[in-house]
Amino acid sequence: MVLGLTGSIGMGKSTAAAMFRRMRIPLHDADAAVHRLMGPGGAAVPDIAKAFPDAVVDGAVDRKRLGAIVFDDKTALRRLEAILHPRVRQQARDFIKRQRYRRAPLVVLDIPLLFETGGESLCDAVIVVSAPRFVQEQRVLRRPGMTRERLARIRWQQLPDSEKRRRADFVVETGLGKLHTLRKLRQIVKMLSGSPQQYTSSMG
Repeated sequence: MVLGLTGSIGMGKSTAAAMFRRMRIPLHDADAAVHRLMGPGGAAVPDIAKAFPDAVVDGAVDRKRLGAIVFDDKTALRRLEAILHPRVRQQARDFIKRQRYRRAPLVVLDIPLLFETGGESLCDAVIVVSAPRFVQEQRVLRRPGMTRERLARIRWQQLPDSEKRRRADFVVETGLGKLHTLRKLRQIVKMLSGSPQQYTSSMG
């Protein structure tokens, strides 16, 4: 069973991912995959250097420079996504294959832009973590260098929370505290660890 985990910025996805790890459920971190692809010797560095030469320093991508280039430039962002997304998708497929070989009953794909990139096609079910807008703002605005204007632009780039909730198989409300989140995740894991018929009936 492949379970997708996603959610908009500040919705508690990293906390949920850490909980899955503590439950010893194999988890693929798409953000970590991107870091590897853009780090020293990363597979995406040559193509990014061709497309954005000012963003590569000493054989690795300077994420701040790259971010400044693509953040307000939709065309540049699409070029970057065309370089990164197929590679990240392939790494997710490789992860699933490895875990099938190891006979893992359940794995999690932690992908921030799951719906935006079509990553749900790799999943049997999807969890969306969500929280009220004011909670999201409180969390995000505590981050260094974050402003309301920057948050607004990030929201614009992401699928609306309401649409993610609509497309999810499970919605976990993270604004009610970590214990509530952990209980909900454990319930989902218990459900998905049962028979396929049990899962299908629960989903209607």
